[in-house]
Amino acid sequence: MKTKTAFKYVDYLWDDQKAKSLEGNEVELFLYRSNILGADLRITNYGGGNTSCKTIEKDPLTGEDVEVMWIKGSGGDIGTLKRNGIAGLYVNKLHQLKNVYRGLEFEDEMVGLFYHTLYDLDSRAPSIDTPLHGLLPFKHIDHLHPDALIAIAAAKDGEAITKEIWGGTIGWLPWQRPGFDLGVKMEEYLKANPDLRGLVLGSHGLFTWGDTSYDSYINSLEVIEQASEYIEDKIKENGGVVFGGEKISALDETSRYEKAAKLMPLLRGFCSNEKPMIGHFTDDEKVLEFIGSNDLDTLAPMGTSCPDHFLRTKIQPLVLELDPTDALDDEEKLKEKLTAQFEEYRKGYAEYYENHKRSNSPDMRDPNPVVILYPGVGMFTFAKNKQTARVACEFYINAINVMRGSEAISEYTALPRQEAFDIEYWLLEEAKLKRMPPEKPLSRKVAFITGAGGGIGKAIADKLSAEGANVFITDVDESRAQETHETYNRDVSAYSKCDVTDQQSIVDAFKKASLEFGGVDIVVHSAGLAISKPLAETTKADWDLLQSVMVEGQFLLVKHGTSIMKQQGLGGNIVNIASKNGLVAGPNNVGYGTAKAAQIHMSRLLAAELGPDDIRVNTVNPDGVIIGSKIWEGKWAEGRAKAYGISVEELPAHYAKRNLLNKVIRPEDIANGVYTLVAILDKSTGNIINVDGGMNEAFVR
Repeated sequence: MKTKTAFKYVDYLWDDQKAKSLEGNEVELFLYRSNILGADLRITNYGGGNTSCKTIEKDPLTGEDVEVMWIKGSGGDIGTLKRNGIAGLYVNKLHQLKNVYRGLEFEDEMVGLFYHTLYDLDSRAPSIDTPLHGLLPFKHIDHLHPDALIAIAAAKDGEAITKEIWGGTIGWLPWQRPGFDLGVKMEEYLKANPDLRGLVLGSHGLFTWGDTSYDSYINSLEVIEQASEYIEDKIKENGGVVFGGEKISALDETSRYEKAAKLMPLLRGFCSNEKPMIGHFTDDEKVLEFIGSNDLDTLAPMGTSCPDHFLRTKIQPLVLELDPTDALDDEEKLKEKLTAQFEEYRKGYAEYYENHKRSNSPDMRDPNPVVILYPGVGMFTFAKNKQTARVACEFYINAINVMRGSEAISEYTALPRQEAFDIEYWLLEEAKLKRMPPEKPLSRKVAFITGAGGGIGKAIADKLSAEGANVFITDVDESRAQETHETYNRDVSAYSKCDVTDQQSIVDAFKKASLEFGGVDIVVHSAGLAISKPLAETTKADWDLLQSVMVEGQFLLVKHGTSIMKQQGLGGNIVNIASKNGLVAGPNNVGYGTAKAAQIHMSRLLAAELGPDDIRVNTVNPDGVIIGSKIWEGKWAEGRAKAYGISVEELPAHYAKRNLLNKVIRPEDIANGVYTLVAILDKSTGNIINVDGGMNEAFVR
């Protein structure tokens, strides 16, 4: 049993019992080591860094023992790495590539040759880091991007500081773009310095190693701990002051939330002028410290240093020139200010591209910022989906930590702009982007769904999310909304209680949706209830409740939802779930049928009004959705059974037999109707889709 080592600045996660169960399987131990390293964002961020191990295997053709390197494949993440995410390559063949290497100008062609060194034919595509591991002699290697180490790597005196901390046991190589040439230089450096325990790559990150997975893991943690301790000691010597001290105080938490929620849809609109973007917001204390500091204006324009950082955050953020105490109530004035600031940022990015492009550079990408800083309030990030926006946020926090550390121990330095450009517009990176699978039909869309705690609402959320949308789950029962939310993978959904009879509840839910995803593109009013009584038995309370939930609720949802859509300027979709009963006069149904008819006609009126804003309003009319519907859990089923003179148990068959197609209608069928309206019929508004199996008395025309 190994003695657990105590660390202050990193998490020691090695479980001896887990490791013992993997003894004898070096690849599984390497995967375990990778996962626990990636679980601590202070060690490396999502998708950042790389890990490897080398084993002896039988050559399938010769039967001889050969050395094989197992390494994280291209585009993977060590924190979630699995067997199908790694590449297995012959070590001797990787070394043989040196025989055909034509020099730095041609090193990109080496990536294609990596495939000729594969041992495992089921390998993930080898990454650009492959030679950085394969050409070194060590059995287990960790290449990580810890904030503390990058702070040293990005410091003006980084090499001297490295020697000061580790006394020559950690080596230093100046910045060079990752690739085959850097791998060769690392091999030569280690041959000349064989007793090192690690290597710092200038402006990049850390390499550490060991004879076993555990040795490599502990070595990595110890080096990161020592760097972190050195930085924190320097900050203490400076009285705890970082970034030149505070210039702008952060607002209180409630005020930050209100400002961010109000601003988010506007920012999303500006960031989406080329392609729609999904947003993320944080007011993390590290962010607030940086954006409220005296050094913000100096450090933010310098950009990030580590390649992994600026590939996800762009070369620099947009710092909003807005007073945090400004009420932001004058929307036209606010738009005017933001327009000028975004135009200046886009112009600056275009100049950056024009000044540094090569003859074979890809076309300029979206010139809008990924990271937006609002001093006193927080940080907004925008990207093609929620995960990418969140990860960009995490990476910029890493960049803040790097700047904090570098400034504490020396002076922060960013990569030269040409080097940064050559990585951002690297042809290999461009090729990787082109290999990405096509986006789903509702990618980059945010759907706000009421009554989504079950039944039809849940089915709609399932369908829209499966087609790429982010879904914001709301229900009058918050626990049901949360349960639905928890059925989705991270970054797909968020939830809130929303009582559609309470205007403030609706406003609060839209605020949260804006903070979670940047705004709203689709509003589906699926919340409802059913009361089936003859006129004499229908009370005013029954009437008021039906009108409040379905009619007034729909009015308030559209009112507040379209306000956000107009701020974004991206158009939008409203889909109201009404009923066949809104068109057909049935018995014992005066309250429900009237409310549903009002929903249908309100949708027509809104379609006429909102068309010029490219906001489409349509209706889906279900009928007889018994299986899986929340409405049928109550007395509605008994009321309808009584009206038709049958038992409750006979209702599904009754409803199926009475439609023209003799089909049972399910929540999933209603969800397909909603999807059709928002994703396929993009030139349709004011329409009604009946999903009822065919009821001729409900035909619209």
